[in-house]
Amino acid sequence: MAMVSEQLVALGKMTVDELAEKYREVFGVPTRTRNKPYLQKRVAWRIQELAEGGLSERALAKIEELAPLAPARWRPERLSGGARLAPSGAPVPARSRDTRLPTSGSVLVRFYKGVEHRVTVLAEGFEYSGERHQSLSKIAKKITGTQWNGHLFFGTQHRSRNTQEERR
Repeated sequence: MAMVSEQLVALGKMTVDELAEKYREVFGVPTRTRNKPYLQKRVAWRIQELAEGGLSERALAKIEELAPLAPARWRPERLSGGARLAPSGAPVPARSRDTRLPTSGSVLVRFYKGVEHRVTVLAEGFEYSGERHQSLSKIAKKITGTQWNGHLFFGTQHRSRNTQEERR
């Protein structure tokens, strides 16, 4: 158990990039988030799950009984070839890339303070000013000097009508 507690303490000292790599290590898939507190919690949960075991068969059966159509909140089992199974035994479709993004090779253009900024969408990440970046938010911060949701800054996502009305 000491090894687990040491790993959990180490999570508090990791950068977002290190947490994303640790996420890939313990889950076997890359993360799509850059939210540090969320990554710390998810990775900590997974480290403990691996050390102590996951949900019992009884708990999984009860979840399936009570909410057969609800999305699974636990990690589905892996099949050979990387396919996944839901607790019901049905295959889980693989995650596709972020639907807010245009296809790889597309160029996002944003004018900010009279300057045109061009970002190329890559298969994994983005290219801006000859440098590769993992998120649009980092590029938006580099351009503006302040925190931004990169999808809102580059127009790949718009605020929902409810969000706009709540802010008034």
